[in-house]
Amino acid sequence: MEVGSTIGHYEVLAKLGQGGMGVVYKARDRQLDRPVALKVLPPDLTRDEERRRRFLQEAKAASAVNHPAIAQIYGIETEGDVSFIAMEFIDGSTVRQLLERDELDVLSAIEIGILVGGGLARAHEAGIVHRDIKSDNIMVTRDGHPKVLDFGLAKLVDVGSEDGTDATVLMTQVGAVMGTASYMSPEQARGLAADHRSDIFSFGIVLYEMATGKLPFQGKSALDTMHAIAFDKTRPMSDLRAGLPFSLQKIVDRCLEKDPVDRYPDMNAVVKDLQDVKRELDSGVTRSTPLLARFRPRGTSLRPKGIIFIVIWGLILLSLAITSVVGAHNLGPAIPFVVVGAFVARHFLTRRQRVLRKFASRAGKEKAVFLVSAVGRQVLVVVDEAPAKTFLKLNSLFENANEALYAGADFDLQIRDDVGEDERKETLARPGLLYVDTKRDSRS
Repeated sequence: MEVGSTIGHYEVLAKLGQGGMGVVYKARDRQLDRPVALKVLPPDLTRDEERRRRFLQEAKAASAVNHPAIAQIYGIETEGDVSFIAMEFIDGSTVRQLLERDELDVLSAIEIGILVGGGLARAHEAGIVHRDIKSDNIMVTRDGHPKVLDFGLAKLVDVGSEDGTDATVLMTQVGAVMGTASYMSPEQARGLAADHRSDIFSFGIVLYEMATGKLPFQGKSALDTMHAIAFDKTRPMSDLRAGLPFSLQKIVDRCLEKDPVDRYPDMNAVVKDLQDVKRELDSGVTRSTPLLARFRPRGTSLRPKGIIFIVIWGLILLSLAITSVVGAHNLGPAIPFVVVGAFVARHFLTRRQRVLRKFASRAGKEKAVFLVSAVGRQVLVVVDEAPAKTFLKLNSLFENANEALYAGADFDLQIRDDVGEDERKETLARPGLLYVDTKRDSRS
């Protein structure tokens, strides 16, 4: 397929890459006028009708799974002897590329884990098992949103590299092997049937890799690697990277249990524990902290139940104040209730602005952030040469901000790294500026 050619109603714009699963192109859907990615499958992998039937069945099922962390499949099509998949075009980098560029820290690794884990949980609930979770199959968009790629493609064969280290082979039935060697589960390495717990094992490998920059199982050949996966223990992550929370090590260890029965029962349980680790790191409170002290940071941002509590008590105080006034025919006894009620009302009415200011203050601590502004529900963050971990951190902070709101619609976030000098000056002159890096502004 040549750049500039058409296939079906797609115009081929650029070649993005090539691997054992075929060639990937950027294209334009001429019917809907949107960018798409086309994955053209190798003819020798789709020639077998039974294999093709199973692949199409699973790819169609995967296309019905709707989750922000799963790259959407638009269609599976054939033109002549060419079979291809049209899918969501993702402008970003794979997790492996981000690791190679040293763009991830522990918090961003956990954030990716939480979001990707949520996507896998949704797929598993729909009966879809990925079978080939790896850092090359997870992309992070330019604005910091991870996406899992290639659901359903594990039904095909990836011949892989010459030494076989990253070979992907097909599991057509029990007794055959399928999966990328370094990310296989023990049951995959032994050629046994794999269910959703196999994805949990591979997910644990990706967590280990994101946290340390190293793979937990590596050998000189694919067979050596698979043997290590089946029988060897992993090196503690703290040996490779100092300062990692022990609670994260416990999560990875449980994901990487050799026996599927000993792993997490489902991805939702993994995500829950990762969220606990994230809260520990955000608050600076670890599990070794006394229980009462551990709860204090969470009490600073009330959730919906806290809202109900405040409203109810506000009504009670107001009722007491009215009763006091009517009964005593003077304002003296009612003054304390009126004061408290006014404080509660003010706290409620100013919540959105305080949430925004807190977000802007925390966002401003990121070195790449130039300014934060808000107009209505629209929040703009302008960054300069920001690594992926900055986008992930900002998205995480923004999610926390929306969760802290008492009422009303969520804020919408836009993170931009393409704002020119004139547009910056216009933004600085408009109302709604919450933060600006004055050092950079003074040089403008």
